[in-house]
Amino acid sequence: MEEQTTDVQNPIPPNNPLNQSQIAGAIIVAGLVIAGAIILKGGSAPEAQIPVPDNVDNSLLAPVTAEDYMMGNANAKVVLIEYADFQCPFCGRFFTDTEGVLREKYINTGKIKFVYRDFAFLGPESIGAAEAARCAGEQGKFWEYHDYLYTHQNGENRGAFADANLKSFAQILDLNTSAFSQCLDSGKYTKAVNDSTAAGKAARVNGTPKGFILKNGEIVSTIDGARPTAEVTAKLDAALK
Repeated sequence: MEEQTTDVQNPIPPNNPLNQSQIAGAIIVAGLVIAGAIILKGGSAPEAQIPVPDNVDNSLLAPVTAEDYMMGNANAKVVLIEYADFQCPFCGRFFTDTEGVLREKYINTGKIKFVYRDFAFLGPESIGAAEAARCAGEQGKFWEYHDYLYTHQNGENRGAFADANLKSFAQILDLNTSAFSQCLDSGKYTKAVNDSTAAGKAARVNGTPKGFILKNGEIVSTIDGARPTAEVTAKLDAALK
């Protein structure tokens, strides 16, 4: 299966000692038990529910505050929080393939609130790009800059998001370039970007993009990687019920 997420590099865990015949036997037994349960009930299988992963802990996820970058209905009961890196190719894929659908169907219609958080772990240009987006946010154009970055990815730490280019993007987006450059050069948002990344790690984010779907403040589902749009919308629809 094609990889869908850019991961933080971790040691590979040891192989499970179960042999293939044991695994196959366990799967067959489990299937018979499930089938028997359905037959005993005398009906069809119940509607599938989206399980919450075992390692999800609401207390580890930083609460949404006024410091977050948000779109949609501020009072929505369903919230999608995305941790992402502007250099991450799978984040770029999620933006290109899925985010437009989410904006049209869920965000712009007020069904959900969408929160974007930095998880800048791929190198200095990830941090620089995240700082630049925040500087654009000072002029009310965080999302315009966010979108421009994702449509102009070109590898990791190869100069695509060097300071000169980040400043050029500001000019293209009709920002006050003097104020933008002063903001970027000051490094005023370096700590905020690093703090956001640290908060993501504390919430057990180990790759990007990573999404958390919350309902009434509780995590009800997660999105790991650039999943198919239909899968993401199915999870949101389930949360909205």
